[in-house]
Amino acid sequence: MTLTFTRAYPPAQPAPGPAYWLPFRGDHILVWSADAGYTLIEGNEEIRAQLQPVAVFYLGTLNGQACLACEVAPEFVLSAGWQDMTMRGLFGRIDEQSLGLIGYATQIIEWQHGSRYCPRSGDLTEAMPGTWGRVCPRCGYSRYPPVTPAILVLIHDRERMLLTHKPGWGSRYSCIAGFVEPGEALEGCVQREIYEEVGLEVTDIEYIGSQPWPFPHQLMVGYAARYLRGEVRVDQRELDDARWFTTDALPELPPPQSLARRIITTWIERRR
Repeated sequence: MTLTFTRAYPPAQPAPGPAYWLPFRGDHILVWSADAGYTLIEGNEEIRAQLQPVAVFYLGTLNGQACLACEVAPEFVLSAGWQDMTMRGLFGRIDEQSLGLIGYATQIIEWQHGSRYCPRSGDLTEAMPGTWGRVCPRCGYSRYPPVTPAILVLIHDRERMLLTHKPGWGSRYSCIAGFVEPGEALEGCVQREIYEEVGLEVTDIEYIGSQPWPFPHQLMVGYAARYLRGEVRVDQRELDDARWFTTDALPELPPPQSLARRIITTWIERRR
């Protein structure tokens, strides 16, 4: 069965009854440890009493059941069967819908911490009903939870693809990545990042897919682009290696849950 998440916004309140809980202790999420991985904590009001959260944020419903995010005290003692995990540590160990919810909850909680004061006047901000936005009652300046676009792109040339490496990645290679700059189209960002990082020019830029990446609030937009001209020239400030690979001699790739892996896999399947 496919789970369906429906978002809710303040001042909406959850219906009474069981809920999925997403409690954070610092930068760790508390989850239920299961035999085959991890699941979200689920329960009634006794969970709230146990957690003693400072604030609870109603995110929406997952198949009609409320999803509630909160923070707990650093000294909170885990119940039997509970585990505290980083979001990165949950990749491949919890279902994608739950992982997406955890990412959403992470960003909303971080937004609550960073949006209390107006950056112009310094006054306390107020909630904007129907959204997660905040507005300054003095100057009227309004803000919303930030989403920062970034691109991922795989360069291909007939039977080969270009993958890059950064210090600290071990044996793993991945796609070129970079943040979109003000006044820049996504396709323009693809061309600029490729030229800056490896000195190549590309054509036939094709959209593959996207993925929210809450570290802290990126939206990754994935592309494939065909090599046009140039010799590989690695920008040592960004990378320590970039090389061409064929499908029968690939390095270690990003994890299957990542957009980078999806882009690479999509191109390989098309070649076959």
